[in-house]
Amino acid sequence: MKIKLYQIDAFTSKLFGGNPAGVCTLDAWPKDDLMQAIAKENNLAETAFFVPEGKNYSLRWFTPKVEVDLCGHATLAASFVIFNCLGYKHNEIIFSSRSGILKTSRKDDFITLDFPAIGQEKIDIPAKLTEALGKEPLETYMSGDYMAVFRSEEDILSLKPDFGKLLYFGCRGVITTARGKNCDFVSRFFAPAVGIDEDPVTGSAHCQLVPYWTEKLAKEEFHAMQLSERGGELICKNLGDRILISGRAVKYMEGTIEIFQTDGL
Repeated sequence: MKIKLYQIDAFTSKLFGGNPAGVCTLDAWPKDDLMQAIAKENNLAETAFFVPEGKNYSLRWFTPKVEVDLCGHATLAASFVIFNCLGYKHNEIIFSSRSGILKTSRKDDFITLDFPAIGQEKIDIPAKLTEALGKEPLETYMSGDYMAVFRSEEDILSLKPDFGKLLYFGCRGVITTARGKNCDFVSRFFAPAVGIDEDPVTGSAHCQLVPYWTEKLAKEEFHAMQLSERGGELICKNLGDRILISGRAVKYMEGTIEIFQTDGL
C-alpha cells in the first residue's frame, strides 16, 4: 500500500515555524487503526487524511493518540496541499467532517478557514487548574476546552504547566490567553490528554478565543499570536455563529508512505 504524505508548516510564512501537520491524500478510507498508526508514526500534533467526494472532500484528523473532532492547523495544511500540490483550480474547498461542513478559501498567500464558533460558560477558578498551570488566572471558562485568562502576555510566556496534573481535567486541552503587546491577544494551548503537551498553533482554539475577545475588546477582527516555541500568527474575524481564521503555510516535505506489512490493520 502506498499513501502520499506531505508535511506542511501551518500558520506561518517561514519554514520551521508555525505548527507542522502531516497530510495524507487517499482515494478511499483505510481502516481507522491504520490511520491512527500512521499518525502515531508521524509523531506530529495532527495528521490530516482526506478522500475526494465528487467535487468536495471528506476530512479527518488524528493526533498520535486519538481522532479529534476539529483541527485548524491540519485543515489549513490539507487545504494548502489541495490548492498548491494537486492542481485544484477553484478558490474554495468544501470538506465534510465530524464537525459538519467546513469551507476554506484562498486569497493571495492566505488560506481562510470558516469554522463554527464555540460558546462557553464562565466558571469558578478551579484550584487544581491553578496548581497545574503554576499561576492563578483572572477568570476561567469551560466549553470543549478549559480557557484560563491572564493579566498579561508576560504571564502567558512564563507558564510552566505540570502536564501530569493537566490530565486531571479529562478534556481535550487548556487554552491560556491574555491581551497582546503587538497584537490583539495571545495564547498558548496545552493538550496532554490527546498526546500533545503544548500545541505550537491551535486554529480550533480560536473558535473559543474570538467570541471571548469580541466581548472584551468590542471588535470583530483580530490579529492573534500563539506564543509557543515555534510561534504562530492568525488573522480572525467573528461572524457570529462562524469564525474566519486566516493564515499562511509552507511546504516542508512530500513523500510516499509504503506499507509492506500491516499486521491486520
